[in-house]
Amino acid sequence: MQKFDKLTGVAAPMNFLNIDTDMIIPKQFLKTIKRSGLGANLFHEMRFEDDGSDKPDFVLNKEPYRSSEILVAGDNFGCGSSREHAPWALLDFGIRCVISTSFADIFFNNCFKNGILPITVTAEERDALMADASDTENPELTINLADQTISRPNGVSISFDVDPFRKQCLLDGLDDIGLTLEKKPAIADYEAKRASDMPWL
Repeated sequence: MQKFDKLTGVAAPMNFLNIDTDMIIPKQFLKTIKRSGLGANLFHEMRFEDDGSDKPDFVLNKEPYRSSEILVAGDNFGCGSSREHAPWALLDFGIRCVISTSFADIFFNNCFKNGILPITVTAEERDALMADASDTENPELTINLADQTISRPNGVSISFDVDPFRKQCLLDGLDDIGLTLEKKPAIADYEAKRASDMPWL
C-alpha cells in the first residue's frame, strides 16, 4: 500500500448528498477482483453518456479536475452496498483523500485499508473547502496527515481527527497484509516451537 504523508493536489467539489457505492462504481464493473483498471469507470453513470462520451457538466470531466487527488463531498459519502471496489476505483483514478461531514462505516473502514484518507469535518468547514475546490483558478488543498491539518489556499488551516492506529498504518503504508508480514519472524518462531513441542500436529 502506498504511504500517505503529505498530499498537495487538486480538490474536486462534489456537492451531492448520499453518494453511494453504486454511483462510485456501478455493479456491472464488479466482475473483477483486480484493484487496477476500475478508475476508468469511476462515477460511470454520472461521468459518461450512453455512447461513452464525456458528460461535459460533470466535474471530473472538466479542467483542472481531471487530475483531482482530493474530493470534497456532501453528507453520507460511500453509503449503500459494502463493495470494496469503490475505494479501489477512487484510488485507481488518483483520489487519495475524501473530505465530507459523514461517511458510511464500511466505506470509511475500506478507505484506510486501501491507502485513502477519509476526513470528517464540520458542515461549516466542508462548505469553506467546497468553495475552495470550486475556484478553478486555485482549487488545491494540502493534506498533512502527520500534523492532521488541511491547508486552504487562503493560508487558513483546518484540523481533523484520525484514529492513531489507522494514521500510523497510512504513514507507514501498511494494509492488513503488511501488518501481518511485520509479524513474520514471530510467526516463524511460533511454528518452529510448535513443531518441536507438538510434533504430532
